[in-house]
Amino acid sequence: MHTSIFRIGSGGVLLRIRRLTAILAAAAITSLGVAGVVQAKIRAVGVENEYANVIAQIGGKFVAVRSIVSNPNTDPHVFEASPSVAIEVARSQLIVRNGVGYDTWVKKILAAAPQAHREVIVVQHVLGLPNDTPNPHLWYKPLTMPNVAHAVAAALSKLDPAHKEYFYTNVKTFDASLKPWYAAIAKFNDEFGGTPVAVTEPVGDYMLNAIGCIIKTPWNLQAAIMNGTDPAPQDVSIQNRLFREHAVKVFVYNQQVTDPLTASFLHLAEKSHIPVVGVYETMPTGYTYQKWMLAEVHAMRLAVTRGISTKVLR
Repeated sequence: MHTSIFRIGSGGVLLRIRRLTAILAAAAITSLGVAGVVQAKIRAVGVENEYANVIAQIGGKFVAVRSIVSNPNTDPHVFEASPSVAIEVARSQLIVRNGVGYDTWVKKILAAAPQAHREVIVVQHVLGLPNDTPNPHLWYKPLTMPNVAHAVAAALSKLDPAHKEYFYTNVKTFDASLKPWYAAIAKFNDEFGGTPVAVTEPVGDYMLNAIGCIIKTPWNLQAAIMNGTDPAPQDVSIQNRLFREHAVKVFVYNQQVTDPLTASFLHLAEKSHIPVVGVYETMPTGYTYQKWMLAEVHAMRLAVTRGISTKVLR
């Protein structure tokens, strides 16, 4: 079972809490001090950069957005929250985080710097998911971001009622922009539903389910890789047989979390001439959320129809 995908020390967050208590308190006081003042832009944080991107699309010119986990070349599982990150989160008026044990370190920062007028959106709660939801990679669910966009508009409207119409107009635009992705999902499902695939961990599983793929990798192996624990040898053997016996048509590989085991899977897939599609936990540079999701489905189509690997989105 997934517990906390960010391994940030035995205490939960490597922040030197004692040393930062005064800093966080000051940040909270500063934010509270301006609560009654009309600001040019709302300070917003999307903990994961895909959520920051959606905030920016809905808030437009009335928000200043920062993402915390944003580097697609690093492993988000070993993210360490620095003092500057703590201050940025503490000063935020709107924050969107994933939940489901993925970014629990944020809760400690917010508790240390409470702010009465802050809006906090937990995507897990927006979707009505229980704490024991096994797959935390919620941004790959097709219905996640429309719900997040509406929640963001509602939160921004509370913080800035004068521009409520503007925010909800942007929601309509955002919803319309997802239609090409939904069409690509439906088309893939119609043409290639039932395609067997292997994965390293469940990063893209929600998308794979949506396009009708059958995930052959044992769940226990996916969970072990996701949580950084030792997988059962029999599950590793099953995965290797999938490649050797060509029992899968695509290998979906998490680009951001690699180790000798996942590297061995990648090598065996390539040796077996099975195309590879890279997926990410952090939105790659140069993409909007909707373009990123559409690119992943397009990469799957290239893999199935032409045997072309897309290990890295460019």
